[in-house]
Amino acid sequence: MGRVTVRRQVLRISDGRETSRPDALAAEEPLELRVNGRALTVTMRTPGQDVELAHGFLLTEGVITATEDVRTARYCDGTDEDGRNTYNVLDLALAAHVPPVQVGVERNFHTTSSCGVCGKAALESVRVRGHHDLTKDDVKVGVDTLISLPGKLRAAQRVFDSTGGLHGAGLFTAEGELLVAREDVGRHNAVDKVIGWAVLSGRVPLSGCVLMVSGRASFELVQKATMAGIPVLAAVSAPSSLAADLAAEQGMTLIGFLRGSSMNVYSGQSRVDR
Repeated sequence: MGRVTVRRQVLRISDGRETSRPDALAAEEPLELRVNGRALTVTMRTPGQDVELAHGFLLTEGVITATEDVRTARYCDGTDEDGRNTYNVLDLALAAHVPPVQVGVERNFHTTSSCGVCGKAALESVRVRGHHDLTKDDVKVGVDTLISLPGKLRAAQRVFDSTGGLHGAGLFTAEGELLVAREDVGRHNAVDKVIGWAVLSGRVPLSGCVLMVSGRASFELVQKATMAGIPVLAAVSAPSSLAADLAAEQGMTLIGFLRGSSMNVYSGQSRVDR
């Protein structure tokens, strides 16, 4: 689609000198997801891999469980002032056996970060909707392998090199082999694209895999990893308290502050091979 980056003229001020030059920015545009012709949600994303994003979103929201649950995915409506398709509206038709989804579900419908009562409700929501028992996944991941993941993810972030403005998510084997990496202005979108790739490839549940993300590990990311059956989630920054609670409850190994040769393991320590 050619909209992953956008060029803008900027005034550069450095060491007291001013220059005018073009700069590359990460593209950010709205994507409206429709299911069976009815609007479901709108997310701000970097265009590209939209079908993956939609499949990942629907799986992590409990709407679908496999690629067979979606009959078609097509762009519709959404034209600019010149009548050209903006590719910002994607409609997915569900298979006949899939129960209808409630209209009006928002991107953060199951996400919270403050209220204790709401937090308990969010945990209960994932407990009820999850299909995969992570406690039965006995994968082991070596410390050296974990230490190598941030660098491998960073090397796969091609658009980040030109913009510096995208989050990354990468799916790895327990031996540190990169299966897929995706970038987006939204960390949750990058994860949805990775999980959507797995759905379309028939790889869910993602047993024995490690999800590596840039930035922090939020409740929402732990939720998504849980719904996809991912036993290990690693982040370069901190997890939230509710993310750590959910990871521990679901039997997930949650790693934060994975930088250089150090890390904090918040839950599932037995999977880290020291």
